[in-house]
Amino acid sequence: MTTLDILPEVTCPPTDLWSDEPPLESDLHLQQIIILLNCLELLWQEKNDYYASGNLTIYYNEEQLKKRDFCGPDFFVVLDTEKRPRKSWVVWGEQGKYPNVIVEILSDSTANIDRTKKKILYQNTFRTPNYFWFDPNTLELQGFRLIEGQYQAISANEQGYLWSEQLGLYLGIFDRKLRYFTADGQLVPTPQEAELQQRQAKEQILLEKEQILLEKEQERQAKEQALLEKEQERQAKERLAAKLRELGINPQTI
Repeated sequence: MTTLDILPEVTCPPTDLWSDEPPLESDLHLQQIIILLNCLELLWQEKNDYYASGNLTIYYNEEQLKKRDFCGPDFFVVLDTEKRPRKSWVVWGEQGKYPNVIVEILSDSTANIDRTKKKILYQNTFRTPNYFWFDPNTLELQGFRLIEGQYQAISANEQGYLWSEQLGLYLGIFDRKLRYFTADGQLVPTPQEAELQQRQAKEQILLEKEQILLEKEQERQAKEQALLEKEQERQAKERLAAKLRELGINPQTI
């Protein structure tokens, strides 16, 4: 009998697990998650080393599976991983990686859990560096940074934005929605906003070109008018000279 024969059989938990999340609280929650996902997707369209999702179960241990004590943040981002579709985020199938950033969208039924139980879970178990919560009704926005194992509140800048060093972006409120802002305070557009900006930029370029053409046409017409006036002046002088000669007067002597 070899050593391998007496070793206990190791059963690995499954990694191909479907998400098991309840429906979203409201349309506001859905709209907010879509904004966070789409804006980041557009901003990071050249990146392939991250995963972002919303309302997706995170499986992090076998005990959780047995108790069906699932945990699905409203929105989360994992850095330094493969960007590809997933049924859920299974930590033991993802090299032990937990989210780098989590955002919870508060509601009457979840706010207390998000502020307490989930905050403790994300701090002590997930060790998620940046945790934010946002209330789409009251516009409450709070952010926390993991420092020496404890969440410390993130101070807002003059605009009220909270910095996420994990994303390299600010999170702040614009038009009653939670949005990203660049380090210099510029709003990160949604795909629709970016398309509108591009269309407006093209229209502005066309307007500027039309203005240039108009100015050139006006300049050409002004030159033609000047030449016409000069020719009319010359012809008037010739008629006057001819009239003087008819009267026996030399125009050169006048």
